[in-house]
Amino acid sequence: MASFKLSLSLISAAALLAACGGSDPVNGALIDPPSTLATLTKAQLDGGPLLGLSGKAKCDVKVISLNYVTPGAKGESSNASGVLLLPSGADCTAAAPLVAYAKGTDVQKPRTLANPLDSETGLLAAMYAGQGYAVVATDYLGFAKSNYSYHPYLHADSEATSVIDSIRAARNAVSSQGGSLNGKVMLTGYSQGGHASMAAHREIEKNLSGEIKVAAGAHLAGPYNLSGSMKLTEAIAGYQFFVPYLVTAWQKIYGNLYSNVNDAFKAPYAAGIESLLPSPNLNYTTLVTSGKLPGMKGETPNQARDALFQSAFSSDILTNPNNATFLAAKKNDLLDWAPKSQVLLCGGSGDPTVPPAIHQTVMKAAFDAKGLTNVQSVDVDPTIQAVYAKVLAEDPIAYYGNYHGTYEPPFCHAAAKSLFDAVK
Repeated sequence: MASFKLSLSLISAAALLAACGGSDPVNGALIDPPSTLATLTKAQLDGGPLLGLSGKAKCDVKVISLNYVTPGAKGESSNASGVLLLPSGADCTAAAPLVAYAKGTDVQKPRTLANPLDSETGLLAAMYAGQGYAVVATDYLGFAKSNYSYHPYLHADSEATSVIDSIRAARNAVSSQGGSLNGKVMLTGYSQGGHASMAAHREIEKNLSGEIKVAAGAHLAGPYNLSGSMKLTEAIAGYQFFVPYLVTAWQKIYGNLYSNVNDAFKAPYAAGIESLLPSPNLNYTTLVTSGKLPGMKGETPNQARDALFQSAFSSDILTNPNNATFLAAKKNDLLDWAPKSQVLLCGGSGDPTVPPAIHQTVMKAAFDAKGLTNVQSVDVDPTIQAVYAKVLAEDPIAYYGNYHGTYEPPFCHAAAKSLFDAVK
């Protein structure tokens, strides 16, 4: 144990030296000693809402915090935090396959998945870790313990490195926490995380296959065709959160989406928009109720778009093939590769936020055009409609408002686990 503590101290010192201009740290190196925050028992997992999908838990689950070295969007020295969910107990001593998970869009800067009470962490514990998989999930750059000044939202390259370095961090941490890994890695993520997990999958198979053996990737409800989404004349549900998030992030990365923030955004939203997301103290609801983003008066997505953006800025994205925002989106599309391992694409055809017709269907067609036979595409909409038929009939607004964030994820995770069970 003494030598382990010494090695962590040296790694922390290396990270600090790098921040001050010294030697570069190793990506995935642990900055802080991993800390067990809680152990979720099998009984606790079985008492949750996912029992019907996950099955009875086979393992207790240790919730372990991670803080690790990973580069920023331009290669700067930085860090990200996250969680390692480690199966434990007398029946769970075998070396485990590792699921690397990327979370959905988050607007709350302090939030970490290293929280046994977090609903997304609970889903991962029930669906995967309680069934014998080790899980590592990144908080991404700019969240929780990360010292990065912003979150590079829907930036494929930095999403990929955040996920890949979380895998390295998990490997660095697992033995000290009483576990072991069998070498097989499965990648998954939901919504933004589907984009991130696929970006990581692509990068690993192109450049890191000798280091990381990807057994399968399950990419769930992800926006893979960002340039296609830029040409939609109708705004998606949640437009007032997602589009300013990516425009301001890409402006920080590429520097050419607009010359002045007022050229892109209308008052009163232009003031403060570049530092608004993620927020240190506001959530989806309070971003609207505080007037920081439109939606307080029940605006439609189109009305929210028109309230936020200057009409010339929006129309140029739609009509100009050389528009800087459109070209930034093309840089972050994920249509250009051919996976070697098994792949699952999952979504619900009724999703109003990440429409599968724009993303999942186009992604599958791109894979099919390459003659791939290792990619399956699943539509969970029939199941969602069956389970939530009463809500759909009585309150369609509530139904579609809950579709992407609440109804869809568990069914896609169940499909992902079926794939992982076949290759673990």
